[in-house]
Amino acid sequence: MAEGELFIGQGLESGERDGPQSLRLDRANRHGLVTGATGTGKTVTLQGLAESFAAAGVPVFAADVKGDLSGIALPGTASEKLLARAQAMNLPWEPKAAPAIFWDLFGEKGCPVRTTISEMGPVLLSRLLELEDAQAGLMDIVFQVADDEGLLLLDLDDLQAMLVSVGQNAKDIGLKYGNVAPATVGAVQRKLLSLRNQGGEKLFGEPALRLEDLMRTGVDGRGYVSVLASDKLINSPQLYATFLLWLMSELFESLPEVGDQPKPRMVFFFDEAHLLFTDAPKSLLQKIEQVVRLIRSKGVSIWFITQSPTDIPESVLAQLGTRIQHALRAYTPNEQAALQLASRSFRANPAFDTAEAIQNLGVGEALISTLDEKGAPTMVARTKIRPPFSRIGPATAEERSGLTAASPVTASYATAVNRESAFERLKARAEAAAVPPPAAPAPAQAREPEPRYERERPAPRPRASNRQSTGEALVKSVVRAAGSQLGRQLMRGLMGSLLKGR
Repeated sequence: MAEGELFIGQGLESGERDGPQSLRLDRANRHGLVTGATGTGKTVTLQGLAESFAAAGVPVFAADVKGDLSGIALPGTASEKLLARAQAMNLPWEPKAAPAIFWDLFGEKGCPVRTTISEMGPVLLSRLLELEDAQAGLMDIVFQVADDEGLLLLDLDDLQAMLVSVGQNAKDIGLKYGNVAPATVGAVQRKLLSLRNQGGEKLFGEPALRLEDLMRTGVDGRGYVSVLASDKLINSPQLYATFLLWLMSELFESLPEVGDQPKPRMVFFFDEAHLLFTDAPKSLLQKIEQVVRLIRSKGVSIWFITQSPTDIPESVLAQLGTRIQHALRAYTPNEQAALQLASRSFRANPAFDTAEAIQNLGVGEALISTLDEKGAPTMVARTKIRPPFSRIGPATAEERSGLTAASPVTASYATAVNRESAFERLKARAEAAAVPPPAAPAPAQAREPEPRYERERPAPRPRASNRQSTGEALVKSVVRAAGSQLGRQLMRGLMGSLLKGR
């Protein structure tokens, strides 16, 4: 095998394409697709690819939906069947483990994976919570209010506290940011409660995942394989798909553009990829298409693993250069349509009928088309996939625990951190408002005067009445009227003399 190529397997009855089938590393960032029915060997193909990329010094991230991929961290076990398969391909086989790091959103089978509410953002959170348009608009308002007031949104407690605050101040907030309906606030709170019940609260918090820990290489130059335990996570498909979409978006937004490189900077395997696109709104599909199309300029290779090419939207499918198609069954009209679509996605090989070959593939066999040095798809070849050097099958709980304890990142993520954020600040604000203001100090009492001895005075005479007689009132009224009129005349005469003199 030439340098700069990854060996995938041996061509079978493929006419001009007989012989070793390989993937050029300098074309690997054109992304890839692995499809096939359940039990046809997709996981072993994924394991072999991940091993090969890691051996070439490329870090790998892979979602392990069934738990079988965890065996990549342990050396394989030789068997007669495996050795015979390797010998038929002229593949020098030896047991070898890939350097691996186990991750787990729930913190049970690997290092905890966390991000913050702010990093996830309102768009992906609305997707995660399956919010309607009005509810998604409320989420935008919550984030904007938090930004304007300098409140950190780190975990679900922060988000719920902000929702309560926005609901309590709906009238004032509505004048500045838009209408806030109590019913909408209550609906979003119920969605958050459902997310908590699924264990989603463990995704949010600190320390948050650092992308550089997913892009590690060892002292021997091999890339680390980051394995995300997803056997439990897949029971919450919306959470699974949203987390991986967030991770792809973070890679896209954080990494600088590097253009075409001799090999990718990182490879991202997305198993059960149909979950990413199921019931996704048009705006989100456009976002995914943009990320897939542009992230290759950042040196990242994305591989989707699913059962049928029909699981992937046409706009995204067009971006996937390498195709590995395992066997498909075609018993129903929908399956027959999927089979025809899969066969037409390959460059035809005159040595065999593509649609017929897809139905007749054995376990561990696939139809393969990669990109040549010019970036054009190669002719499809029927291929026997190479066996991995690592263990085929899952690691035990004890083996996984030992590998996690020895991981270079465990110390950084083992202990959660809860610093002051929106929840704590809003709670303190509410407690301060509930305390009544201190009472004003009572005025000092006047000192009683000491008794004084005075000479007795004669009793005062009775005071005459203050009420005026009718005659007195009439006289005073006439005098006031005359006085007022005379006063006004005198003032007018005086002001007139002054102005005239001026």
